[in-house]
Amino acid sequence: MKKGTLINAELSHAVARLGHNDGLCVCNAGLPIPDETQRIDLAVSPGVPSFLDTVKAILSEMTLESVEMADEFPEKSPELHDALIALLKKEEALLEKEIPILYIRHEALKIATKRCRTVVRTGEFTPYANVILKAGVVF
Repeated sequence: MKKGTLINAELSHAVARLGHNDGLCVCNAGLPIPDETQRIDLAVSPGVPSFLDTVKAILSEMTLESVEMADEFPEKSPELHDALIALLKKEEALLEKEIPILYIRHEALKIATKRCRTVVRTGEFTPYANVILKAGVVF
C-alpha cells in the first residue's frame, strides 16, 4: 500500500505524469468535462469528497507553478474561494515563491479544461468551485 496523503491510484498516477505547466483541473460536480480529457470521477455523494480536501490531497504531491479559476468564483462562492486562497498562501510559504493566480471567465475556464491533462470531479456542490492547477518543477 502506498504511504502518503494521496492514495487514489489513478489520481496519484495523473499527478506523476504532469510535466512543467501541464494542467490538472479540480472541479465541482457540475462542470462539463470534455470527452477528450482524462476524467477521474471521485464524486460519491453531495460534498463527498469536497473540493478543498481534494485540492489539499493533490498539493501534497504536486509542485505548483500557477493556478487559473473563474473570475465569478470570489463573488458567487466567497467562503470557498477564500479558503482556497488561504490554502494557496500556505503552499506559497512551503515553496518560498509566489503562485500566480489567473482569473478568467467561467466559459473560458470550461474551454481551458480541454488543454488539461486530467479533470478531477469532486462531490462539491458549490458554484464555480473549479480550479486549474499548473504543474511546476521541483528544481
